[in-house]
Amino acid sequence: MSNTDPDSSQPGNIGRRWFAGVAALGGLGLLAAGAQAHGWRRHGGLEGEEGARRVERRIERLVKAVGATPQQKDRLVAIATAALADLRPLREQQRAARLRGMQLLAAPTIDRAALEQVRVLQMQAADARSRRMVQAMADAAEVLTPEQRAKAADRMKRRMERRRHA
Repeated sequence: MSNTDPDSSQPGNIGRRWFAGVAALGGLGLLAAGAQAHGWRRHGGLEGEEGARRVERRIERLVKAVGATPQQKDRLVAIATAALADLRPLREQQRAARLRGMQLLAAPTIDRAALEQVRVLQMQAADARSRRMVQAMADAAEVLTPEQRAKAADRMKRRMERRRHA
């Protein structure tokens, strides 16, 4: 935020700016949990070499936008790569639970208890994915300076506003 912003000096805005900066780190490509919603699965996904290139390109754009160093970029790439590796089995668990749910719903007799078990498994996997993503975003936030996080938050805010008005 600029120094000319009259609200930037208010104490409550510092916490909001920090939180927005952490949230903006989702733009790092660490939000693999939302990858399916963006169609990445259909277009090469975040698996293998192509996935690694996509993550690195997203991080490279962020690094340029916030003025991060090559060392910071390397650390961010390592954090993202580790998160994606950890999320892969969780995605598979959710996929298997979804298939099991479809089988149960297609059965001649509906087994509500089994459906509830599938739902519980899906929620546990979603919670584990969410926890891992927050961990990765916090790790990434610690790599950047407060000023860089504020720039990232401003960048994300502008992108969100453009999408809202599109």
